[in-house]
Amino acid sequence: MTDLQTRVTPLRAPLPRRAARAVAAYAAVRALGLLVLTVWSAARGRSAYTLLTARWDSLWYTRVAELGYGYEVRLPNGDVHSNLAFFPLLPWLERLLHAVAPLSYADAGFVVALSASLAAAAGIYAVADHVHGDRVGVCAVLVWAVLPVGIVQSMAYSESLFTALAAWSLYAVLTGRWVGAGLLAALAGLTRPVGAAVVAAVWVAAVISFVRERSTRDADGVRCGEQAPAREKSARAGRELTPSGALNTARAPRATEVPPLAAGADTPCAAGALSCTPGAHITPHAPVWRRALGMALAPLGAAGYVLWVGHRTGEGPLGYLDVQAGWRNGFDGGYAFARFVADKFTSFPSALAGTGLIVGVALLIWLYVTGVRERQPVELLVYTGVVLALALCASSYFGSKPRLLMPAFPVLLPLARALARPRTSRSVLVVGGLAAAAAVYGAFWLNGSGPP
Repeated sequence: MTDLQTRVTPLRAPLPRRAARAVAAYAAVRALGLLVLTVWSAARGRSAYTLLTARWDSLWYTRVAELGYGYEVRLPNGDVHSNLAFFPLLPWLERLLHAVAPLSYADAGFVVALSASLAAAAGIYAVADHVHGDRVGVCAVLVWAVLPVGIVQSMAYSESLFTALAAWSLYAVLTGRWVGAGLLAALAGLTRPVGAAVVAAVWVAAVISFVRERSTRDADGVRCGEQAPAREKSARAGRELTPSGALNTARAPRATEVPPLAAGADTPCAAGALSCTPGAHITPHAPVWRRALGMALAPLGAAGYVLWVGHRTGEGPLGYLDVQAGWRNGFDGGYAFARFVADKFTSFPSALAGTGLIVGVALLIWLYVTGVRERQPVELLVYTGVVLALALCASSYFGSKPRLLMPAFPVLLPLARALARPRTSRSVLVVGGLAAAAAVYGAFWLNGSGPP
């Protein structure tokens, strides 16, 4: 062996090609759910398509798309349910599709939901693949697909659209695409009130990047992890010296490209990263103005709609809170939810449901803490924490909480890692069983109480 060697680094397939397997598997799980729902509904003399497109919140969205804002329902107890509570991006897309294609508003909502669910699956894969690798990425998509309330992903609701925008915004942050992250966060903010979670993730990650960049400058003014000029020149030529002096003939990765995972490593050190500590989750460098622009763009969607509602209602910046109060929605730190759970223990049958709720909340907390211990990227932890807090600490519509938690997909990463450990055949059996159970439960749920 000589000191001068040629080391070839294997190149990963492009992200769309890697994500295709995960999206195809997701589509198969969702197709099973829709098939079971169709058969179940037909046996009960009901239309599965109506359940998916013309009930509950779906009707509110289509009314906004068709008639605009201003519709409200006054209940006998004095509550006022205004359609101003529903953010505008989904109705805008329904209106657009209705205008350019021979689709009703309900049909358009269904098309948007199906398309967005595929985009969400791809985004979840991209995030999980970036943090833990391809196998965990595929498993993360499948775990999200087989959630008990996964049928909502195929309904004309905004959960799938929001999850798609949130996942791709988080991926953009992880890979240093700050302007794209800000734009996607702004769109997420036009989709659901929980868009604040995406904004928080973008802002916290950007602030941390500024702090790290400043604190890691060495005496020569070169950031930790940057290439020296000679190495940059050789990398641009596609040939880079290894630490031993050997030539690396592999193509140098772009600044936002994730190199292959080293054996035993959970997370790569991206080129141009702030540091290269093994196991650390790093966001690549970007010019200061791009990070600042991403931060400026991120809150525009949510803030713009909330301020518009306040202007329309004449109640000022807090007018949207009054609209939500008409629906008896608010943030009370979880007090009302705790009372709801406690009331379940007043009789034996309902005590089982109360126990299930406590176990479910405990599982979510445990998964979140596990993510912290596994050193998930801070942007994922911030996003997930805000989604969990807003869903669990809202003061009304307790039956909605499972679907409101659906966008918190990073909390599923520890489960995805566990699913990725066994042999593929064993993992397939587990996913198949969970998919069948989720399909049956989804059909039972929509033909029963369904989403409130």
